[in-house]
Amino acid sequence: MMLNELDKLLKLINREDFLKNNIRAYSAAELKKDGKTYPIYSFSIGSSDPTCPVLFITGGIHGLERIGTQLAWSLLKTTLDRLLWDESLRFLFGKIRLVVLPLLNPYGYENYRRSNINGVDLMRNSPIEAQDEVPFLLGGHRYTSRLPWFRGIEGQLEPENKVLFDIYKNEVALSSCAVAVDFHSGFGMKDRLWFPYSNTHKPFENLAEMQALTHLFEQTHPYHIYQIEPQSKGYLLSGDMWDYLYLDFINHNKTGVFLPITLEMGSWTWVRKNPLQIFSKHGAFNPIKEHRIKRTYRRHHLLFDFLLKAVFSNNYWSCLDPLLKEKYHHSGLDRWYKS
Repeated sequence: MMLNELDKLLKLINREDFLKNNIRAYSAAELKKDGKTYPIYSFSIGSSDPTCPVLFITGGIHGLERIGTQLAWSLLKTTLDRLLWDESLRFLFGKIRLVVLPLLNPYGYENYRRSNINGVDLMRNSPIEAQDEVPFLLGGHRYTSRLPWFRGIEGQLEPENKVLFDIYKNEVALSSCAVAVDFHSGFGMKDRLWFPYSNTHKPFENLAEMQALTHLFEQTHPYHIYQIEPQSKGYLLSGDMWDYLYLDFINHNKTGVFLPITLEMGSWTWVRKNPLQIFSKHGAFNPIKEHRIKRTYRRHHLLFDFLLKAVFSNNYWSCLDPLLKEKYHHSGLDRWYKS
């Protein structure tokens, strides 16, 4: 019988090679519903210095978008396996930290629901209000949990988002340079890398660093598959947790850089190739056929490897002198905000 994702994560936690490779894994919370327990597992690999550079990977925030958790597990397992023999990777993790939260919404994942244990859309739940007009319902609402995109009770973070915030505070908030990548699926025909903001069309404060990192990525991998753009190019919403965490970072960490990015995997391609999957429980958001799942794992390993190295070598793109920062800022404005 195939293991489900919670079993796979527990199996990783129980590996015997953790201590010698400076790996910390634990259950960050255990949610309960109808007599059943839903643990949220967190993994941290590398330096324990709170100020060191960090790559933060999250998945499974929307329970229906199962491929995000599966991809996070795949990247995590590959990293753990490489640490058994790869001396260069061990050296890299002596200087940086990888934090992986593979499945933030285990109840939604196991029960084929987008929302969490209380019927709340976790990516509409923060107190951030949109400054510009958002799509009706899709942009977040407080009418009823019977409708999708429900934001929950005003002023109250859901338990899963409290876990996300606590891990961010413990692992990311004091970092000199941090990149977060949140795995989602379901929008369009193309894989997108979205950066802040979700609540407004205005440029975010680290646009220069985002442009510098993008330039480095496109120089290194000129034939990459991603459409890189602000989240606001897709649609606006209220309550985005990454806007919330980003604003917390820039308000409290005056010297560091934080780039929260969403990898939005374009699920319409999977549906186009296999139209009948739309009638399955999660076919609108995930590849169904085994070879497409494996292809999805393969296609994003390059991005993961690049970001590990970019976080390690962040002096090349995050520590910009004022003239270069201004140059990259204007370049970013020209690329993303003047069309």
